[in-house]
Amino acid sequence: MAVLHRGLRLGMALLASFAAPACGPEAPAGTSLEVGEWELETAHPSLPPLNREALRQAIEGLPNAEASGALVRVSGAAGRWLGTSGVADIRTGAPVPVDAHFRIGSMTKTFTATVVLQLAAEGRVDLDRPVQDYLPRLLPSGVYAPITVRQLLNHTHGLPGVPVPQKDPDWFFENRYRRFSPRELVSMTLPQGPRFAPGTQQEYGNIGYIVAGLLIEQVTGRPYADAVRERILRPLHLRDTFVPGNDVTIPGRHARGYEEVAPEETGCPAGAITHGSRCLVDITEASQSVPWAAGEMISTAEDLDRFLVALFQGRLLPRKQQEELFTVPDVPAVGGGRASYSAGLTRFDINGITLWGKSGDRHGYNNGMGATRDLRRRLVYSVNTLHMGGEQPAIASRIIAAALQTGP
Repeated sequence: MAVLHRGLRLGMALLASFAAPACGPEAPAGTSLEVGEWELETAHPSLPPLNREALRQAIEGLPNAEASGALVRVSGAAGRWLGTSGVADIRTGAPVPVDAHFRIGSMTKTFTATVVLQLAAEGRVDLDRPVQDYLPRLLPSGVYAPITVRQLLNHTHGLPGVPVPQKDPDWFFENRYRRFSPRELVSMTLPQGPRFAPGTQQEYGNIGYIVAGLLIEQVTGRPYADAVRERILRPLHLRDTFVPGNDVTIPGRHARGYEEVAPEETGCPAGAITHGSRCLVDITEASQSVPWAAGEMISTAEDLDRFLVALFQGRLLPRKQQEELFTVPDVPAVGGGRASYSAGLTRFDINGITLWGKSGDRHGYNNGMGATRDLRRRLVYSVNTLHMGGEQPAIASRIIAAALQTGP
């Protein structure tokens, strides 16, 4: 999902183009906006004030050609803002609820990394030990050099990507309910051979976290999902966060995901919904077995914000292991530039402000979460995209920019 990282960086770069406070009309009908109580802390001197008007404008006008709905939560020392736009259901026109559940995609990696780091804190996993020691028959020794557990988590392992075109609509519609096992995915990957020597470069992908999920299961003797529930979800009372496993549905209130398809001569194809001039297929229900421990989870903006706060405050990890979240290896990134991923998070430097967060993308859902390390500005958003496999939607870039834009 490197495209998500590029898109998120693009959104951050847009900040430079905002030279004046946002202004404009109130949000149009169909946009639901809610402003919470202002917190009593003093804003961090390096952070801009919270620009509520810019946030309103960032999500207005949905549905449009790229998205059917969106929700945003901004929290921190400057206040709290909640907003939604668009529709949760094209058929009924129901608005997107602020407490909607959504597929968080690769933000799952932050949960998986946290569990591995907890096991390291307990002395059950050594981050500097080769993963081959824990999973001796998983990676062929004659082909793959020793890969440390830390290299799995920070994407410097050199393992090739999973050769499944899951963002291709034709492949998706044919395989949307198919269940892949984690070891099946690894076995499909390995014949490609290593991409580079472990620790020499960084390349983002899912395979390292699929192996990390298997590592958790090997060490604990239980499904990785149980470890996430017992170590993170229950202690933090994240009652609206789920590891779905074989369940293809989304529980509770949620915005449905759609994919636009080409019309036929007689109109929209069978099973598609006619929405204006567009033909949309409901893709909300689908197997999440391909990303598994790298991207299968479901959550809400409130739960994800609570998770970030607990994680950054050190309530889930001792200091030594917590620093792994904020340590980016000093190596080049495949494709150019320098590494920006740590164990479970990504570092973004914007106009003197450093954010740590994670993006996530599944069919019909494009999301992000991030915060300054002192938690004085936090953002969680979810956008219901209409085209899988494309670049980060423009509305997501606007949301990110608005969350850090100066204003009254």
